[in-house]
Amino acid sequence: MNRENQFLRITRITVALLLLMSLPVFAGGRSEKEATGSLEPFTVVLDWVPNTNHTGVYTAIEKGYYREAGLEVDVVQPSESGTEMLIASGNGDVGFSHQEYVTYARTAKEPLPIKAVAAIIQHNTSGFATLPDRNIDSPKDFEGKTYGGWGTELEDAFIKAVMDKVGGDFSKVEIVNVGTTDFFGSFRQGIDFRWIFYGWDGIRAEVKDRELEYFPLIEVDPRLDYYTPVLIASESTLENRPGRLRRFLEATSRGYEFAVDNPRQAAGHLLAHADQIDPEHARASQEYLAEQYIADAPRWGVMKEEVWETFGGFMYEYGLLASRLDAQEAFTNEFLPEQ
Repeated sequence: MNRENQFLRITRITVALLLLMSLPVFAGGRSEKEATGSLEPFTVVLDWVPNTNHTGVYTAIEKGYYREAGLEVDVVQPSESGTEMLIASGNGDVGFSHQEYVTYARTAKEPLPIKAVAAIIQHNTSGFATLPDRNIDSPKDFEGKTYGGWGTELEDAFIKAVMDKVGGDFSKVEIVNVGTTDFFGSFRQGIDFRWIFYGWDGIRAEVKDRELEYFPLIEVDPRLDYYTPVLIASESTLENRPGRLRRFLEATSRGYEFAVDNPRQAAGHLLAHADQIDPEHARASQEYLAEQYIADAPRWGVMKEEVWETFGGFMYEYGLLASRLDAQEAFTNEFLPEQ
């Protein structure tokens, strides 16, 4: 397996601090309130192209929640340096990330000064998916099969962990880096199973009336129930602009709560900013995620220390981290609205 891409994201995080002073700051250098009575610019950096994980933000824009909070929100896609680096350097106020990337950032030799400030959804909705003709009835049947992924150590660890649970032999899996190849297209190229987020690719299969065999990670190994995605902010923002962050999260919370109660309308808000998405797919995905945004949590966005500790311990056990994560320093619920 080609390992060059495997450490790409981690390397970007590790070297990021060396570049912070050389990057232009377009969002982090503003005062808490630039001018009385005016809207404050606020930049949100996505983790990928717009999708239903981001709907709450687009709903808050379309419903005017941010303007009511005194904010003019601009949503941008990340550069090649990654969302975590942009947020750490002040090139964005808040960004979409994932618990594993925050964990890498916090445990790197030169840690990035970022923290998770809200969970987008409460439980990991990802897992391994295959087609019925691959004759895979459990993760043990991954033996002798070909996995198509992005070439990261985390994927290897997930495959090994779920196979260990059922007595499978990870060494018998062939792993191929397929990058962003279309899910169904990769199966026509000899791939037997892939890691997917059910709320997107799983729902897409349902919309296309394509049958899948699906193995949710959390049903095979409860340690893999982590927060993905999350919203992150820099420690500088938390310390120097707490009021603006609180106003943003209060409006964003309203956006996701609206999406929970009105998924089809919320899908329309997303499509207003991402018309390349198939509307039927967007609406079906939104209806699925409406039950995931808050789920069993007391309110949207809250995170538990035990989730950070458990998954951080998993990553350390599987050799993904050089040092153990200090879970208390990786996240905060302090800036979420109280109910």
